[in-house]
Amino acid sequence: MNNISNINKLIIKIGSSVISDATLGINYNFITELSNKISELKKTIPNIVIVSSGSVAAGFRLLGFSSRPTKIIDKQASAAVGQARLIQAYDNAFKDHNINVAQILITKDDLSNRKRFLNAKRAIMRLLDLGVIPIINENDTILVDELKYIESFGDNDNLSALVASMIDASLLLILSDVDGVYNDNPNTNVNAKIIHDIDKIDKDILNFTNAVSSGTSVGSGGMRYKLLAAKKACMIGCDVAIINGQDIVNIDRLFNGEEVGTYIHSQNGKKSKGLLNNKKFWIENAAIPRGGIVIDLGAVNALKNSSRSLLAKGIVDVKGKFNKDDIVSVFDINNLEIARGKSRYTSVDIMKIKQKNSNEIENILGYNISDEIIHRDDLIILLDI
Repeated sequence: MNNISNINKLIIKIGSSVISDATLGINYNFITELSNKISELKKTIPNIVIVSSGSVAAGFRLLGFSSRPTKIIDKQASAAVGQARLIQAYDNAFKDHNINVAQILITKDDLSNRKRFLNAKRAIMRLLDLGVIPIINENDTILVDELKYIESFGDNDNLSALVASMIDASLLLILSDVDGVYNDNPNTNVNAKIIHDIDKIDKDILNFTNAVSSGTSVGSGGMRYKLLAAKKACMIGCDVAIINGQDIVNIDRLFNGEEVGTYIHSQNGKKSKGLLNNKKFWIENAAIPRGGIVIDLGAVNALKNSSRSLLAKGIVDVKGKFNKDDIVSVFDINNLEIARGKSRYTSVDIMKIKQKNSNEIENILGYNISDEIIHRDDLIILLDI
């Protein structure tokens, strides 16, 4: 049973298969109906952000492609043309309700930089203060190789979870072209049933739930990616609902407390034990590691079991080159990534002080920034799901 009450910040993620029309490119009727519904929601939920796919789907037919292109350069061109049509459609629809919208295009590299991440957060929060609805999309036009990389992680599903962490959202509503999360593939098993409530996304959920991709030619994500994105949102106390967005009435049903789609509960609210603070969430899910540190078994156990900081004594090797304050991966001796964190020393300096005691650092380097290479406040242990 969903627990929708006292929502102050809502993220609505709209998939390509929902917002796109097989003939027209953009489903203008859908955007009109959606704007009508969001304008109603905004009377009780003051802060609403839309994460919208659809730029590539909206543009490729305008450029003469008969189906969604596979070449990155053609996707870039389609996104450049389609994004203009997409934001214009939103602007026209919300104008009828005297609501302004803002276009925000983001790349993974933008979010991986902590300063830019915080700048984006401040801009979004200011827009919300002014009553504007930010409409966020991946900047597909300039992604190049990253376009394929990001899509393999669920496209805007992943982005919506990151935005949820940015604004401390209460609910992430994913509008999909399927009715929810099934316990089997409904395309091959007529007895497959929707799981209406999920308390925790773990290995079992991912193993037996439907992971089939979108059934349309314009979508790029699958249910597995939605679940992975939902898991990220739940890490910071944001509930997630996955419903069939092709019927706008389902939004009413959800907010009326009816059993519709799949509702995924974050663990006991925002201050629950085990939830990540926004900084550690950013380290795990947004930052791109710039190098790596290899540690011995003793250090592995200290990090996993005692939540300790990483000291030079436990480091056996360094991978790549990185600077002070860069985010790095932490590997065990079997090359398994077990953690990520912000390094307080450069890769060059760590090579000089690895396997040394903390009280030897100053003698070796001529200075001591910190006894810790990665402080526990800047360290996140990666949990295997």
